[in-house]
Amino acid sequence: MRKLITAAVLAGTMALGACNTVEGVGKDVKSAGDTVAKTADGAK
Repeated sequence: MRKLITAAVLAGTMALGACNTVEGVGKDVKSAGDTVAKTADGAK
């Protein structure tokens, strides 16, 4: 039973870490897109 609980806790921790990572990547991509859009607007 302890092994099952330990596995569940570890899986939950990893899932939360992955969510933060994906959110961070999403913010980076959005920032890069905004920069490209501003540069394109400036080149008009």
